[in-house]
Amino acid sequence: MSPATIFQLHLVLGYVPWLLCFGAYVWPRLEAMDRIEAQRAIATLHSFRFFGLVFLMPGVVGPNLPAGFATFAAYGDFTAGVLAMLALGTVRTPRLFSLLVVAFNLVGAADILIDYYHGIQSGLPALAGELGAAYAIPIVYVPLLMITHVAAFYLLLRPRRKAALAGAA
Repeated sequence: MSPATIFQLHLVLGYVPWLLCFGAYVWPRLEAMDRIEAQRAIATLHSFRFFGLVFLMPGVVGPNLPAGFATFAAYGDFTAGVLAMLALGTVRTPRLFSLLVVAFNLVGAADILIDYYHGIQSGLPALAGELGAAYAIPIVYVPLLMITHVAAFYLLLRPRRKAALAGAA
């Protein structure tokens, strides 16, 4: 198998164990939580996205990693991570917290989708070895991030439960 095929297989299969784990263990708990607490848990995971700056670290990634991919991926992740941290810092101000939750999820999901596009456009599958130690990020970490973005959007758009509305009244 070629390195490009292995990389693409890794990208796709990276979603399978996370979807199984998320569906069995994480989603039932998130769905049962208060809306703010569920979003807070998701924001905590995304606050580690500052780690995406590793795509700019010589010696961690190879010198032939496409700059267009690396730069956008690094700063997109960093931006999403900072927005998630800001959301966590404003949890006691519900409107601001909600605004920042929407912001980090929009920025973060767009970053991942655009990174996939840039990766394909720049021929990243054939150059996957240039990811060096950062290879695990798109294979192991990114699928969980995308799954939690989808969950966060679902939780944001889901109508409030009747019990929650009755308690608020």
